[in-house]
Formats: sequence, C-alpha cells, structure tokens
Amino acid sequence: MKKWVKKTSLILVASAFIWGVSGISNTIGGSSEIYAAEVQRNVINVVGKGELSITPDIAYLSIGVTSQAETAQSAQKANAAKMKKLNDLLKSTWKIADKDIKSTQFYVQPNYTYTEKEGQKVKSYTANHTIEVTYRDLAKVGQLLDAASTAGANNIDNIRFSIENRDQFETQVIEKAMANATLKAGAIAKAANRQLGAVLVVSQGESGNPIVYAQNDMMMEKQSMNSVASSAVEAGEVKVSTQLSVQYELK
Repeated sequence: MKKWVKKTSLILVASAFIWGVSGISNTIGGSSEIYAAEVQRNVINVVGKGELSITPDIAYLSIGVTSQAETAQSAQKANAAKMKKLNDLLKSTWKIADKDIKSTQFYVQPNYTYTEKEGQKVKSYTANHTIEVTYRDLAKVGQLLDAASTAGANNIDNIRFSIENRDQFETQVIEKAMANATLKAGAIAKAANRQLGAVLVVSQGESGNPIVYAQNDMMMEKQSMNSVASSAVEAGEVKVSTQLSVQYELK
C-alpha cells in the first residue's frame, strides 16, 4: 500500500512538473505574440527634406602654370620662374595669406613622338605646377584671374564657390527637414483619422554624407568695360540640403 502511494505521488509530481513547463511555454509564446503585434502597430515612417539656397562667401580658384622645353630641367626651371612671379603677385599685390595658397599638383613629364622608322622618342618635356587659392572678395574674382593670367598663369581649371562657416546653415536645413517630416506625418495621420504621437526614431541622410552642398559651376564670360576686356565671374548660389528618416507613434 505504501509503495503504491509513493508511486502515485511521483506520478503526480511528474505531471505537475510537465504541466508547469507547458504553462511557462504557453506564457512565453503568448507574450511573444503580443510583443510582435505591438512592434508592428501604430507607427508612421516618413522622409523629411530640407533645402536652403545661400549666397556663397568664399571661392577656391585652381590656377596653374605650364611650360615646355627640350629637357626636363629646362622645363622645370622655366615653370619655377613663372610660379614665383605668380606667387609674388598673389601675396604682394593681392595680399593673399600663405595659408590660403596651397599646391595641388606638380609634375614634369616627357612628351613623345612615334614613327615607324625610329619608334617612340622623347620630343620635349612639360612641367606643371597648380595651386589652389582661397579668396573671399568674390566681387574681384574676375580681376584676380586676369591678373594671374597676365603674370603667366596659363592653366585655370575651375572655380568652386562655397560657404566658409557652415554650422549655422546646417542647423537651419535640419530644422526644415524635421518640419517637413512632421507635416507629412500629420497629413497621413489625419487621412487615417488618427493622431500623431511622439517621435520614435530619427536618422539623417546617408552616414557618409548627411549634409549635401551642391556647388554651382563656374560661370565666366568676357565683357567689355571701358574698352578693356575683363573676366566677369558670377558666384550664383550654393544649395544646402539634407533629409531625415523619421518614425512617429500613431495614436
């Protein structure tokens, strides 16, 4: 009799243990289903865009001198003399600081000719030295380029107009993008007869380049002024833009 009772007790305990595990499993399964439902409910995802058009206040001028000669040494020597004359003009006459002049390209390379009889031969050498000049008086950019050309610069590649202090404009364009996102999300919520709740997630543009500065291309033309040709350079505008991916709660 005692043995039967003990066996029954063991069976009851085992049954209770199995039921308990099953209950826990059901509980976990139930909460998992509820959680999945909560994740997928009541959110709106929108992309807000912000853009500003700003008058640039700084220019980056690519100015170079190029020389050719029969030998590499002669080409480099001739080019060095031209570059010295150009640097003296920029620093002495135009008062451009050393920090605003930097070399961006320098090379001396051979120029070849080819004939079936003699094959490939060196004809001459070309020396090039290009600098980038940072200049802030945009009204005089054309005059500066003319003066550089007169001093011997024969390779003016491009001009980039930009904004020197960008922080204040980055703040403004982010605010515009957020306002645009809220406007879109609000319209969607209203159309769905719901109310817009709190912001849940915000991410800005692409991680590598969240703020985009669209630089306008250089625009140059020759115009007559008192019978003297001078370069007219128009700075135009720089566009600053960004976008925000925003997730809102939907009530």
